[in-house]
Amino acid sequence: MNLTLTPAVLQGAVSAIPSKSDGHRKLICAACSDKESFLPLQKPHCADILATMQCLKALGAVFTETEQGVLISPIQPHRQWKKPLLDCNESGSTFRFLLPVAMTFAEKASFTGSGRLPERPIDALTCVMEQHGVAFDAPTLPFTATGKLKGGTFELAGNVTSQYLSGLLMALPHGTEDSVIHLTKPLESAAYVDLTCNVLRAFGAKIRQETENGLPAYYIEGNQKLCVPDSLYVDGDWSNAAFFLVAGAIFAPVTVHGVYADSTQGDKAICEILRQAGAVVEQSADCVTVSAPKDGVLRAFSADMREIPDLLPILSVLAAYAKGETHLHHAARLRLKECDRLAETTKLLKNLGGDVTELEDALLIRGGALQGGTVNGCNDHRMVMSAAIAALGCTHPVTVLGTEAVNKSYPAFFEDYQKLGGICRTAEEE
Repeated sequence: MNLTLTPAVLQGAVSAIPSKSDGHRKLICAACSDKESFLPLQKPHCADILATMQCLKALGAVFTETEQGVLISPIQPHRQWKKPLLDCNESGSTFRFLLPVAMTFAEKASFTGSGRLPERPIDALTCVMEQHGVAFDAPTLPFTATGKLKGGTFELAGNVTSQYLSGLLMALPHGTEDSVIHLTKPLESAAYVDLTCNVLRAFGAKIRQETENGLPAYYIEGNQKLCVPDSLYVDGDWSNAAFFLVAGAIFAPVTVHGVYADSTQGDKAICEILRQAGAVVEQSADCVTVSAPKDGVLRAFSADMREIPDLLPILSVLAAYAKGETHLHHAARLRLKECDRLAETTKLLKNLGGDVTELEDALLIRGGALQGGTVNGCNDHRMVMSAAIAALGCTHPVTVLGTEAVNKSYPAFFEDYQKLGGICRTAEEE
């Protein structure tokens, strides 16, 4: 679906959606635990969460939807398909988490995906799994994996994607042997690994982290059974709250409820970056309000993308409205997302009249007025939502192609956008 967005001012309050990152991990741990549990993860589910639920169903879990959330009956061998097919759709998290997890429960499983997922890297993970008893009949999706994942000593680079490490951490407690994962290169997106460990420990998993030769090492006991904690909740999503918080910094005050100051999500760094840019940020334990600078002028800033890669598209929009040159650096991994986010963010801003230079692993953005035009959503939820926020301050309307991509993480994005004052119309309504 294509939408035309008219310049407007967003103002008011909105509730954060459930964190996709937290939801993936808690669904997986609950499905691998010792008894039935309830997770207050309410509809509408985003496409990535639905992909994880469908894959866990293929492994033998049962999900019962209620108005309040999801009742989860854990994986049982008698319910498992003989050779389960795990369709990960376009979800990199689903694929990278459940590939090792599935091979601790199944002797044989097939995996498939769509969109850009078959092109996204997986070889570093399949390589270490091959060293521990799992064989693959093809190097990329679709493929069939055969053989139970064995424990032992794993060596993994930490600078490709933290999702490989998180997947192994969620899988190895279910193996028969003790394991240790040694990182051979520094870890990037460490907050996501911290989130994984925190969720696993909430379910009683025994994981010990040490520093060896200056790099993290993770020790995991085998033969563990995860235990459902007394209460389960899903954190509010900082990654998606960032879009509306940036709108608040550029235009008028916007409040997001349900984002927690003590969250382990790395993307809560958006608050500090907005302060660096001169915005007024008022934060409580579970709520954030962001307003434009008191003098009305946003300032250029610098941000390292290694720990917060998902924020690059929306930070680029913030930079386009800030005075001076902004540097978003250490961002090479963003070329391997749903699209090449460095190249496509550059195109997005240039199509709207922005001034941006694309480097191998960085963007240099010089602030100034955006004019309007047509941009491609690139089948990437974060590109679509960034374009929608960029459109608010343009001098002319912005047409965004393929806006249905928001279903990947935030199906109700445009509903909330309009509640806050955004104006959008389909081509048929024009």
